[in-house]
Amino acid sequence: MDVVEYRPERDQYVWTFGGVAPSHRISPGTLLRLWTEDAFSGRLTRTTDSPSAVLNMAEVNPQTGPFFVEGAEPGDTLALHIVDLTPARDWGASTLIPFFGALSVTDRTALLHDPLPERTWIYQLDRAKETVLFEAQSADLRLELPMNPMLGTVGVAPAGREVRSSLVPDVFGGNMDTPEMKPGVTCYLGVNVEGAMFSVGDGHYRQGEGESCGTAVEGAMDVTILVELIKGTPTTWPRIESDSHYVVVGSSRPLEDAWRASQIGMIGWLGELYGLDRLDSYQLLTQISESPLANVVDTNYSAVTKIAKKLLPTGSAYGGMHSHLREQARSL
Repeated sequence: MDVVEYRPERDQYVWTFGGVAPSHRISPGTLLRLWTEDAFSGRLTRTTDSPSAVLNMAEVNPQTGPFFVEGAEPGDTLALHIVDLTPARDWGASTLIPFFGALSVTDRTALLHDPLPERTWIYQLDRAKETVLFEAQSADLRLELPMNPMLGTVGVAPAGREVRSSLVPDVFGGNMDTPEMKPGVTCYLGVNVEGAMFSVGDGHYRQGEGESCGTAVEGAMDVTILVELIKGTPTTWPRIESDSHYVVVGSSRPLEDAWRASQIGMIGWLGELYGLDRLDSYQLLTQISESPLANVVDTNYSAVTKIAKKLLPTGSAYGGMHSHLREQARSL
């Protein structure tokens, strides 16, 4: 097995999906050991830091990559198995950014009143307990919350020479911000360009569904990923497979359209797995699906449709790729 280790320097971060030369060329079957910087490019370190004073909004959500996968071409599917996500710092940051967040004035929801005041929270990690510490600033409240490491952004280059900001989620993946993107899952992304050109970043030590204020517990991450390629099988909306669930992520605005995209994506997946037509898949989906939110703050919103495998006959998505990658990961 080829192993690639990569810790980018600050001038090696990338800020878009598409339009960037690859950092590495790798073969299917490669194990990547990566480091990703937090969404703030490491600039928020203290509770006294204000986003408007320390952040460069042209340099948020830095990505590690992109990686050119040998043999990948449009019509294929990239399989990325997240072997491990380990916080690379002993603290994470979250903040209120002016004109950003689901419950604040934004550039899309334009109102006459001012945005919410800026405030920054620093969460200390307890690695032994696997918790992050929430400390309120308006009252004497401290809560140890379980860590739930995830990647906010996993994406390939878009089709048609398009270049998209690393803040955007869409059919190519990108900034989906779903807690489903966690260790032990396999993410399936349709390949749009030669080499796929995928990047990852935006590690979160914890995030609630929806990412209401727009920022999770953002932190640098040590990332281990197994890369595989499924030839001749396209994938439209991003899919995630865990040991227990099938998941589809749809991204759009308004939120209803993001949800619809994820539902249509799951109807298609049920058809592939069990030979159902659209109407049977639609009926089954209606009775067994779960619909958590991923984010309601980004340029596009992201909604999730997930189905528990225990409710279905044993399936073999992509020829059992997830099980294959799980076995490989266990042997590392």
